[in-house]
Amino acid sequence: MKQSLASLLLALAIMLPAHAQLLTPAAPAGQPLDRIVAVVNDDVILQSELNDAVLSVQQQYAGHTEQLPPMNVLQQQVLNRLVLMRLQIQKAQDQGIHVSDADVDQAIQGVAQQNKLSPEQLRAEVERSGASFASFREQLSDQITVQRLHQSVVQDSVSITDSEIDNLLSSPTYKAGEVHLAHIQISIPGGADAAAIQASQAKSEQALAAIHGGMDFNAAAIRYSDAPDALEGGDLGWRRLDEIPPAFADTIASMKPGDVSPALRGPTGFHILKLVDQRQSSRKMVTELHARQILIKPSELLTPAQAGQKAQDLYHRIVDKHEDFATLAKENSKDDTTANLGGDMGWFPQQAWGQTIATQLGQLKDNEVSQPFQSEAGWHILQRLGERQSDQTTQIERDQARQAIGTRKSEQAYDDYLRDLRSNAYVDILVPELRDADDQAAASSP
Repeated sequence: MKQSLASLLLALAIMLPAHAQLLTPAAPAGQPLDRIVAVVNDDVILQSELNDAVLSVQQQYAGHTEQLPPMNVLQQQVLNRLVLMRLQIQKAQDQGIHVSDADVDQAIQGVAQQNKLSPEQLRAEVERSGASFASFREQLSDQITVQRLHQSVVQDSVSITDSEIDNLLSSPTYKAGEVHLAHIQISIPGGADAAAIQASQAKSEQALAAIHGGMDFNAAAIRYSDAPDALEGGDLGWRRLDEIPPAFADTIASMKPGDVSPALRGPTGFHILKLVDQRQSSRKMVTELHARQILIKPSELLTPAQAGQKAQDLYHRIVDKHEDFATLAKENSKDDTTANLGGDMGWFPQQAWGQTIATQLGQLKDNEVSQPFQSEAGWHILQRLGERQSDQTTQIERDQARQAIGTRKSEQAYDDYLRDLRSNAYVDILVPELRDADDQAAASSP
């Protein structure tokens, strides 16, 4: 199975249906009854759900089982993620976030295309893995739900101004280039006392000692990290240095690929970073085209066939009778943005007007006029006027700075949101061996 599909199946397997049963289902004769392992507000997580999720992680690491922690630690990691996912789904439902069947169909189409499969082939792959396609759809719906909750939280709490972009670009701490990072996060509970902070620090030092003792960093992340990406080995992927909190960026700037940082204190706990690789940014040259167009749209007074015929007539007037393209565009084009400019579309990246127009322009020489062709908007006639290489470094740099600021703010905002969501929820881990240190402390408190 292709890697992105396998990763998606892993992600979906550790999510939960929006509505778990409150009663354990009847088990076939000879099989033990299911049991509730955790209560999450007014919902529950069943042993069977936890078992399925753990099995999916084990299948994901088939051939690399040495990277997995002991079973009790793996079960704790998976259960913690199941709890957090359940809380997010509950919150999204409270906020009226809804995912339609059409939304899920579109997502399935996207997953299939990513893996160069048809939807039917994707279904076969899912069922071949032993999963129910109906469950796959339901879990994918949950994933979309959580993504929309994330968007809702972030858009309400994150704003970026031009002055922030200017300040970042002019700051002496601004750093160009990208780094591929992995991390281990040892969280500090909200309202933690000195003993809890010391316990988190001790755990981070334990993780560091294991890494320096030869444990693979990804395996250490799976075993020790509290971050949502722990089961993926803490991989953060490629990021611009300016997307990273300045205190961490300063540390990374002095590291070489393969280096592991000491435990760094952050707002949410202790972080251990590994610099996997790095690369420098370069000047961004973009091919731009200059063109003009005439657009004929069908309307109540003009049938699609008549619109096509009108486009053909205008084409012959331009090519055979040598009438002025710009004049005909002003008189006939129905494109509101270009008609008054004689159809002039200005300079633009080839894909800016969509794939259909990009394909047509790619087939034309400078000053050549296209045959009429149809798109969703109507019938088009294009004239390609020129091509140039444009240095977009400054604009792209500003766009990347905006994205960097947004990413940093968004991650912090949503991390704070999840911490509050977890700390304010009623979560009872009913199986003692599945409790982590925080759960054990909560269970023992009066």
